[in-house]
Amino acid sequence: MSSFCDMTATDLRQMIGRKDISPVELVEASIERIEMVDPSLNAFVTKNYEAARKTAKIAEKNVLEGELLGLLHGLPIGIKDLEATAGLRTTLGSKLYADHVPTADLGVVANVRMAGGIILGKTNTPEFGAGANTRNLVFGATGNPFNPEKTCGGSSGGSAVALATGMVPIASGSDYGGSLRTPAGFCGVVGIRPSPGVVAAETRPVGLLPFSVLGPMGRTVDDANLLLQAQLGPNPHDPFSSNFTDELALPLKAADLGSIRAMLSADLGSAAMTKDYRKIFAERTKIFQHHFAHASTGDPDFTHGDNAFEVLRGVNFVAAHGDRVRDHRDKLSPNVIDNVDRGLNYSLADVAEAHLQQTQIARRWHDLFKEIDVVICPATSTTPFYHDQWTVTEIDDVKMETYMRWLAITYLPTMALACGVVIPCGVDHVGMPFGIQILSAPGNDRLVIETAKALETVLAKHKETCRPCPDISKLK
Repeated sequence: MSSFCDMTATDLRQMIGRKDISPVELVEASIERIEMVDPSLNAFVTKNYEAARKTAKIAEKNVLEGELLGLLHGLPIGIKDLEATAGLRTTLGSKLYADHVPTADLGVVANVRMAGGIILGKTNTPEFGAGANTRNLVFGATGNPFNPEKTCGGSSGGSAVALATGMVPIASGSDYGGSLRTPAGFCGVVGIRPSPGVVAAETRPVGLLPFSVLGPMGRTVDDANLLLQAQLGPNPHDPFSSNFTDELALPLKAADLGSIRAMLSADLGSAAMTKDYRKIFAERTKIFQHHFAHASTGDPDFTHGDNAFEVLRGVNFVAAHGDRVRDHRDKLSPNVIDNVDRGLNYSLADVAEAHLQQTQIARRWHDLFKEIDVVICPATSTTPFYHDQWTVTEIDDVKMETYMRWLAITYLPTMALACGVVIPCGVDHVGMPFGIQILSAPGNDRLVIETAKALETVLAKHKETCRPCPDISKLK
């Protein structure tokens, strides 16, 4: 039964439709896998087994009676613990919400339920999604399935681990400065950062700052895209949700790489990057670059990107958590406190300048794609670190100015409002997963997903670049 856990979501969904497998069997297989490996990893922090079993029986009945089935009908899913789930504990990784049970679903969760997805539980996240290390004061740290003593990244770390180990075939994530892309890179899975508004984010604290997005995760591009299709839908509480495009609901095709012009950038021109990762990226691009119509090294212009990100992130955190830090400072993690404190120290002039800088970055990024179609770069700047650290403090003996600075490879595209996909690209110099990002201008979601699908096929043919899989037997 557990073998079902290692199959793709798209294959499983087809098998359910053909009556080759029951949703009941699949849910039980996922529960079995969770109970087998999660004690070593701590990916699922709230389990929803009994409700999932009841939902699976109803889903089975619907199949047998020939009813119209949704996109995700019968598929178990992990929901990131930042996303409200009606009747199921949602802690946000915070001691302040350790016993919080929402009465209503977040819009995107409701969409998943309507599509037939079966919520198996909530996946771990750092407090309020702050930090690229899935560690919080409620549940502790989530380990990387390739080495449980190391971080899985964050903030969608629990979801990435659940996918990498076959606990669920699909899982939800969210991304601000790399919260979805970093764990995908660290765990050897796929993550899609959609353009703002493609997946409605109605709880974003500052609605007109569209840097935080919701998105899907899977083990393959097809699987992540399947979840994306279920997540789609406008919501009037997200002022950017009108950016939804019907083309994303169409069947996915692989791009013709021979028609795609790619820029290969090891560090996006200014991001901190270890020498080891620069070398690996150069080696890996030599394997696949000839498949593109044109692929050459180059760097986008992200001048002032670090400042724009840190200031505007501070604005968001003051808006969302300023009162919490003022009233409950002793109960909060250092990353949340750091973001709020930084935000409170910025002047109005600082904020105005950051807005101008971000606008200029976004416009330069848009203009870049008059000459190319995609930018390809590493998904992370370094190999996963031990999760007893909160963050990366140095890269190649260069001290990081803030706890966030090592994440520039993912937060700089955020400042450009980029859409992107992270796919696995083998392992790094110490045997941990290595991932790459395929990025483009906002609105080019279909292009980056189809490019990622085509490139995924190419990478699967080479031992150096195929998707790595953790040794489940070592996690029991």
